[in-house]
Amino acid sequence: MPRKIIHIDMDCFYAAIEVRDDPSLVGKPVGVGGSSGRGVLTTANYEARKYGCHSAMPVFKARQLCPEIILTPVRFDVYQAESAKIRAIFGRYTGLVQPLSLDEAYLDVSQRSESGAALAREIRRTIFEETGLTASAGIAPNKMIAKVASDWNKPDGQLEVRSDEVDGFMLGLRVGRLQGVGKKGREILAKMGVETCGDLQGFSKVALAEKLGRWGLELYDRCRGRDEREVSVDRTRKSLSKERTFRENIDDLDWLVMVLHRLREEVEGAVEKKSGQEIKARVLKLKFADFTQTTAEKAGGAMTAEVYEELLRVAWSRGKGKAVRLLGVGVKFEEEEDQLDLL
Repeated sequence: MPRKIIHIDMDCFYAAIEVRDDPSLVGKPVGVGGSSGRGVLTTANYEARKYGCHSAMPVFKARQLCPEIILTPVRFDVYQAESAKIRAIFGRYTGLVQPLSLDEAYLDVSQRSESGAALAREIRRTIFEETGLTASAGIAPNKMIAKVASDWNKPDGQLEVRSDEVDGFMLGLRVGRLQGVGKKGREILAKMGVETCGDLQGFSKVALAEKLGRWGLELYDRCRGRDEREVSVDRTRKSLSKERTFRENIDDLDWLVMVLHRLREEVEGAVEKKSGQEIKARVLKLKFADFTQTTAEKAGGAMTAEVYEELLRVAWSRGKGKAVRLLGVGVKFEEEEDQLDLL
């Protein structure tokens, strides 16, 4: 029996909460993040995105693009509380819930008799009725396609891709919509004459491995809509982390430091909500423009800015000048089995 996977993604979650709580902001461009010239946006609402503003963008650049943008400070405790309400709603429909962050999650509803599309509509309606916030959804036989589909009709929309529609859906799908294919990846694939997943399907597995290495093997399955990953319910967390994938590769260490501080604050806020687990190590991950990655970690529990800056510099040095496409910040928790996931 085909699986029914729903990917729920809240619409501009942080900014939407700020607008909901302050009706005077309705219809205006809003960004959440540091107000100083060296600050970084955590997110921006759709009105601000029309001007090109987006998460991880330096505040000064956002102001250049949209002089009217209204900046609000991060209220992480409020966002966590709203996220908890939304996850409680998910739990009414299935016990198989895999949160990816405060504002998105996978739900496996395969055992429900209702259609995935009907359930997604009901879940989204319930979220709006109880929180005043809108969500978008993707419904598909696997996680990868569900995540792609949830972005299709944003905001406040959904798309279902049934099992018998997967092949046709993937043929015309732009490769840039695949997870892990950013600006640099699109440029690499464009040089190979690849714009769509259908184009990519024209290459054999051997050819993709020769041209793109491990990434090519991953793309071979992704472009065909294949994804066997299960919705993972981790009741005892082995780690906790936040990641930021940049729209453009970053080659400025100072900007990485600024993004690092924002991610560290988010992780620290999430850790403070936990109890009964001690931090075993602080962890930082960088993925470079060529898709290689490195992880640096340090034992101990204090999540100080100095420790993470030190880890960043260690990881940065390993790249030997390569630009960065993803930055991750996290912690590992102590466990009896001492078997901890990497970031």
